[in-house]
Parts: sequence; C-alpha cells; structure tokens
Amino acid sequence: MTEHLGRTVALGVAGLVVVVLLVASAAAGGIAGSLTGSLGSPASASPTTIPPAYLTVYIEASATCTGLSWSVLAAIGTIESDNGTSTAPGVQSGQNEAGAEGPMQFEPATFAEYAEPVPPGGADPPSPYDATDAIYAAARLLCANGAAGGADLPSAVYSYNHSASYVADVLALAHAYANAAAASGPTGSPSG
Repeated sequence: MTEHLGRTVALGVAGLVVVVLLVASAAAGGIAGSLTGSLGSPASASPTTIPPAYLTVYIEASATCTGLSWSVLAAIGTIESDNGTSTAPGVQSGQNEAGAEGPMQFEPATFAEYAEPVPPGGADPPSPYDATDAIYAAARLLCANGAAGGADLPSAVYSYNHSASYVADVLALAHAYANAAAASGPTGSPSG
C-alpha cells in the first residue's frame, strides 16, 4: 500500500511539474516553437484540419472515458501520424525504428493490452493499423493511467509517451483544438 501511494504521489508531482513547465513554456512563447513544422502546430490547430472520419472516432472514443477530451486524442493522433495521413514508417504498415505501429503509434504489447473490446466499426481481430481500434485503445490507455474523471491528464499522456516535452506538446495542441472548436460556435464545434 505504501509503495502504491508513493508511486501515486510521485506521478502526481510529475504531473504538476509538467503543468508548471507547460505554463512557463507558454508564457515564454516556447510551446509553438517546440512543435515541428505545421504538423501539430497550435497556431494552425483547428478541428477542420482533422479528417472527418478521425474526428468522429476521437469524439466517440473520448466518450468512453469521463474526463478525457476528444481534443487530447486528436492531439496525439496529429502528433503521432498526422491523423493517419503520414507516410512515415509504421503508420500504414510495418514498424518505426522504435517498434511502434499504426496511426496512434502503439508498441505491439501495449496495443494488445488495450485493444479489447473491439469498438463499433473496429477490425476483428483488432489491428493497430485500424484507426478505430487504435484510437479506442489510446482512450483506454489514457483512461487507465489518469485521464478518468480528469484526475491527472499530464500523467496519462506521460504514460503514452515518456517525455515531458511530448506531454507539453500534446496538451498545448489539445488546448488549441478545444479553443478553436469553442470559437467556431455551436454548428462547427465538436461535442465532448
């Protein structure tokens, strides 16, 4: 129990550090510069730049985890594979140099851990290359690691990719997507 509590406190502190770094970086104008090119740039973030089929799945998958916004899944999908449109190794087939596969760039063992149950419209058996399967698996991973109820989103994103800069990039882009959706009004904003 003490060991579990210690890990929980450590993860909470790590999440707080990430949030502090994110705020400091934003104040210094560093977040936009930390994202490369137009891929995932908060300045150009708009839900309209996400393929409609992906946006629909991000919204549906996020609804399976109270406290997880569709914008976080969209930010991860954008950063990992430009929402499945990247031609980088491992996105459409095979693996990248780290062994990751599919549009959400899962390592095979991690995908297997979160692939079930098969979501509506997913492949059977689940495949990391199927966008629906991959996005729902990402939602499950995030939910299991802190996103549930909004408990500790930075730690949840850190569990997805163990990099503080990755967490900052995802949260900045997710925030930009959410703001853009809210600004577009009721007819153009995704729900969730």
